[in-house]
Amino acid sequence: MSTNLEESSSSGVRINALNGGAQPSGALSAPLSAEISAALQASPKGEVQVRSLDLSIPLLEKNDILAERNRGYFLGRGLLALNIVSSPGAGKTTLLERTLDEFGLEEKCAVLVGDLETDNDGRRLNRPHASVAQITTGTVCHLDAGMIARAAESIDLDGARVLFIENVGNLVCPASFDLGEQVRVVLLSTTEGEDKPLKYPPIFKSANVVLLTKTDVADALGFDRQVAVENIRRIAPQAEIIELSSRSGEGIQRWYDYLRARLPKKR
Repeated sequence: MSTNLEESSSSGVRINALNGGAQPSGALSAPLSAEISAALQASPKGEVQVRSLDLSIPLLEKNDILAERNRGYFLGRGLLALNIVSSPGAGKTTLLERTLDEFGLEEKCAVLVGDLETDNDGRRLNRPHASVAQITTGTVCHLDAGMIARAAESIDLDGARVLFIENVGNLVCPASFDLGEQVRVVLLSTTEGEDKPLKYPPIFKSANVVLLTKTDVADALGFDRQVAVENIRRIAPQAEIIELSSRSGEGIQRWYDYLRARLPKKR
């Protein structure tokens, strides 16, 4: 069972920590223990037929049902929901800071932030004009649709036009979990290397847009932007590619134009 911890900041904006994840039990459940005993008794030589079950299917089915509910809820409120995914340190929080300071003054935004521990990123993104909730996942390496549903209930979304979901820094686990977003944004930083899309294809294949970040230091790092773009297009031909630097502002207007073009119509 998850607990909802609320902490009030000096500005009055609440940062909510949602801790989820049930602890596994070391003992077999009574029904499973009885089923194993019955199977052993029915086998004269003590042999038991073993069946393998893919448990990921029902788990993902439950998540997908919740994700569809989230999607309907967001669309019903006229919200553009974006799931922002990257490796740790690729620049998600810095991008959102600048986006809230500039685009966020044009269109009201809200943010849900995922991390294993601390509310550091939530505090960095805390703005008087933007509702922010921090989700701390403990040992869970991704956000899921249930976490998003609970966090969305904890913040003020009245009048908000954009909901940014900053996922846990990870290119593996988040690829499998639909959160109910309309747009999946994957960041690739020039500090990571041009071959990241080839090494982690599932997350890039699921991207609607890929942001090539920290372009202001690409030359100093010897990063080959052309090779990186070719690798992105090879794995994710469907994705729009935007090159930008959150520090220098290079390409940032293209990012804002992308957001504007996908805003739901006002009611």
